[in-house]
Amino acid sequence: MLTDNNPFDSYKHTNVNARAAAANQHELVRMLLDGLLEELARAEGHMMHKRVEEKGKSIGKCIDIVHGLDSALDIENGGEIATQLHRLYDYCSQQLFQASLKNDAALLEPVVKVITDVREGWQNLN
Repeated sequence: MLTDNNPFDSYKHTNVNARAAAANQHELVRMLLDGLLEELARAEGHMMHKRVEEKGKSIGKCIDIVHGLDSALDIENGGEIATQLHRLYDYCSQQLFQASLKNDAALLEPVVKVITDVREGWQNLN
């Protein structure tokens, strides 16, 4: 959350906005994947420390990012890769929901693995 009390948060927010404005489509996807991995780590911490409200917000952000990634897919023209990514994103959404429902950080591990693998694939596109 962006607050007036933390200038570092303001800096990070401004830095992300500047990077997004200058990014091409592939860089934007990598930024979303990086942000998702960071938020997954936060969600895990919230679960481990039994911060239910923060966990819920964090998982919600993760699901929003996954849905954003999924909605950016061009299933019609993207072929098998787009179809497989859609399936992976659907799996991740379901897994995130279950992790939140059960408050089980271990259920986040497969999501981290999938997103890390997808991130590595995107990194190799450069």
